[in-house]
Amino acid sequence: MQGRKLAVEIARGAVAMMSLPFTLFRRSARAVGERSQSARRAKFDTAKWNLYLLRHLEWRRFEQLGAAYFEALGMVTSITRARADGGADIVMGVEANTAPHVLARCKAWSPYPIGIKPLEELHAAMAPEGVREGAFLTSGRFTPEAAKFAAKHSILLLDGAQLIEQFAALAPEKALALLQLATKGDFLTPTCPCCSIKMTSRKSTGEGRAFWGCENYPRCKQTAPATAFAP
Repeated sequence: MQGRKLAVEIARGAVAMMSLPFTLFRRSARAVGERSQSARRAKFDTAKWNLYLLRHLEWRRFEQLGAAYFEALGMVTSITRARADGGADIVMGVEANTAPHVLARCKAWSPYPIGIKPLEELHAAMAPEGVREGAFLTSGRFTPEAAKFAAKHSILLLDGAQLIEQFAALAPEKALALLQLATKGDFLTPTCPCCSIKMTSRKSTGEGRAFWGCENYPRCKQTAPATAFAP
């Protein structure tokens, strides 16, 4: 009986020793990630608003910034995430407990200008929300066709350069509050749209291509291209 107990303890110890390298690897990877994040953050001037900083905000932080901007204007906002891509719908009104009248969406920086399709999707979502006005914010740009569509359907467009101008027009304390919100913690690493946790930098086994992957892989297979944000 005593021999059996000893064998069980030895087996437990072996399992613990086998899991130890993996635990140490996770800790080491996390430490490397934190150092890398600090080095990346050091490249930015976080003391004032600038287009370079705005274009590097990860998509979830950019959405939070969009909602906070409307609140700085005196709007009452409500955020829902019923969309398949995990993106936010920002519903706004002028007072609490009143019918909303604006629906807004945000898109972080992309090397490609935003065309008509995202605006068509926004316009299609406006009626079910009972609103007649829309707003679309991006740290990137819009195509001329998108601008024409927006003007025809009462959708306000604000690109990256215009957002910087709008922030500058706010009261200094409000502009500073938005900047502090945008640059708090890790504002660079993209968030997994399914798990709502920060993704991790990886490389494909075949070509060595860099990409962002969810830490919950293989349970979650969400990825994002390494070029998802401005260089």
